[in-house]
Amino acid sequence: MDLVQQTILFLISLVANTFSALAGGGAGLIQLPALLFLGLPFGAALATHKVASVALGVGATIRHAREKRLDYRFTLFLLATGLPGVVLGSSWILQVPDRVATIALGLLTTGLGVYSWLHKELGQVARLRHRNRSGMVLGGAVLFVLGFLNGSLTSGTGLFVTMWLVHWFGLDYKRAVTYVLILVGMFWNGAGALTLGILGDIRWSWLPALLLGSLLGGYTGAHFAIMKGNRLIKRTFEVVTVLIGMKLIVG
Repeated sequence: MDLVQQTILFLISLVANTFSALAGGGAGLIQLPALLFLGLPFGAALATHKVASVALGVGATIRHAREKRLDYRFTLFLLATGLPGVVLGSSWILQVPDRVATIALGLLTTGLGVYSWLHKELGQVARLRHRNRSGMVLGGAVLFVLGFLNGSLTSGTGLFVTMWLVHWFGLDYKRAVTYVLILVGMFWNGAGALTLGILGDIRWSWLPALLLGSLLGGYTGAHFAIMKGNRLIKRTFEVVTVLIGMKLIVG
């Protein structure tokens, strides 16, 4: 790629990942279509996007690590339940057309934003719940499904994980986004990138600009999330989910 194309990719990646780090997901709404528009086939675009998304998690982790917000037992639980789904989803997506699933994802994503908007106090204060055995089993089963979606579909699934952590486990938005950016951003996307890289094609020459934009965007978005708190995160989440949902539906 020439310098102009690399600059365009960097700016797209920076904007997409800044909002993603603030809302708890959604970078693929801008980043993946940009790769397709610039000429990559779907499989290569998805694999390249997944690799770049890992840098979002790295950037966010650098900023969030100072806050010491993670419960490490809960962290291991999220990894153990989600990663197998990611690998299965990444293996599955390269074999089937995805338009119907994308429309369904768009409807569900829009619903997340509407649900959050209608429940004014959702995610503003942490009220931990469903930490008994049955609650963790059901919560883990849903995380497995969300991991499958993360591996197989193109954008917005981090937003589903954010909402599930807020709704089911009772986290506030700030802590939920912290888990999503670090675990989904680094580990789920990393597993998806590895699987797609083995089965598909990563376009390495496109990655420098994407990785730099993802890294800086992840750090910047995480910084604003920490500084501004739950109210801004909630509003950003609602706007991003509705925009992503409408984009996925329209195509």
